[in-house]
Amino acid sequence: MSIRVCYLVLALVLLSSGFRALGVESSEGAGGEQAVAQHGSEDGNQTFAQYLEKSVVTRAETDRFLQGRGWAIFDPELGYVLGSSMLPWGIDGSSTIETVQPNGARTSFLYRDRTARINAYGDSFTECAQVSDGETWEEYLAGHLGEPIRNFGVGGFGVYQAYRRMLREERTDHAAQYLILTICCDDSTRSLYRARWAAIYPWFRDQAERNHIFHANFWSNVEMDLNTGHFVEKPQLLPTGESLYHMTEPQWMAEHLKDDLALELTAYSAGRIGELDRQQISRLAACLDFPFDWSLQSRTDTAPVPDATGPRRTPMQAQAAALLNRYSQRATLFILEKVRAFTRENGKTLLVVLNGTADIAEMKARGTRDDQAVVDYLVKERIPYVDINAILLQGFKLSNLSKADYMKPYLVNGGHFNPMGNHFIAYAIKDKLLELLDPKPVPYQLPDAQAISFKGYLHGGMYDVRLSPQKTK
Repeated sequence: MSIRVCYLVLALVLLSSGFRALGVESSEGAGGEQAVAQHGSEDGNQTFAQYLEKSVVTRAETDRFLQGRGWAIFDPELGYVLGSSMLPWGIDGSSTIETVQPNGARTSFLYRDRTARINAYGDSFTECAQVSDGETWEEYLAGHLGEPIRNFGVGGFGVYQAYRRMLREERTDHAAQYLILTICCDDSTRSLYRARWAAIYPWFRDQAERNHIFHANFWSNVEMDLNTGHFVEKPQLLPTGESLYHMTEPQWMAEHLKDDLALELTAYSAGRIGELDRQQISRLAACLDFPFDWSLQSRTDTAPVPDATGPRRTPMQAQAAALLNRYSQRATLFILEKVRAFTRENGKTLLVVLNGTADIAEMKARGTRDDQAVVDYLVKERIPYVDINAILLQGFKLSNLSKADYMKPYLVNGGHFNPMGNHFIAYAIKDKLLELLDPKPVPYQLPDAQAISFKGYLHGGMYDVRLSPQKTK
């Protein structure tokens, strides 16, 4: 496998189940973590413990990761953050310049010396993987608004990890008044994993170790407390470099992940293990008001996943995937409540952006979406949001193209958004963000053209605006 293809696999790992939503047709993970049985289904009868024992990482790769020699850098709370890199996964066979500033934000150029009032958090959609620093949607939007937007996205993060990053950064001198939180792909499920590596290793380990792109180690997460029926926040289990070496130990991995029910449901629905823990899964289903039918175990017929591009599933596997989605969406509601409380207590304004959380083909054909509970919550609680899924659907409905062909102009080889796609995203977000910003950005203040001094602007600062009396009313 060429090094370029290996890095494209990394792109697919960062997107995961966003493949189906965004129209990706790659055999390297179409359908995401819940639908990759074609990569190793020969192990489908193994136990969950056996599956976990195989999830170990080599000591050499752990050494390399802790030395900061890879794409990701170890973090004691978040698992990892990004380092500066130049990866061969961009448009036209190019490498992309993706660098990080001392404050942890992705490098920006526009108005970089000004204090930002907008910070963005999320996964690789926020980070803008597979494009160079000046091609992110944050930079395009900053150029239009005439003010900086700081990008704290990290590829592979879930909603909860993005929230924890938000808490950290918003207690520093680069805190902002307006916060954009993006939710993409299977971010809701990632929030639940203790170590996402254990969900993706069957089809990603070889590329990760060969090209030193290991990540998705243990991090802080949320889980359902089966005794109380409430979600709880869980600390990172391996918060030091020394403790991280436990990931090289099969028995340790099996012992500390055996009751990660999101991981178990993922492995089962993907055909990687042969049975579920009936007692624990039944308790989880009860907590989530999900009627789980164990009689489906006797059925061996299979049906395709909703978009028909992934592997076929038995009715039991499909039911496990549905329970996992219920678990994931409820976790996101729990996290959004915490985000909303934090922004209210600190006088900040929140904007949520949804992208790749729903399948636009499913929306077009049946009017249904996996993230409906989150959309309903945002509407009910009157939380400002932008639904990129719905915006893309508008054009898709008018076309006769397949989903993959419709999305192709916006994506890098079926992966993340390319520069044109990020430009589209920037202007999809613009109107809602403008509604929230107060005062409005300078280009929207209708200044008197005769009273503008560009001296500061031309020297890296900001132009001085004097509004004429009749235009300030």
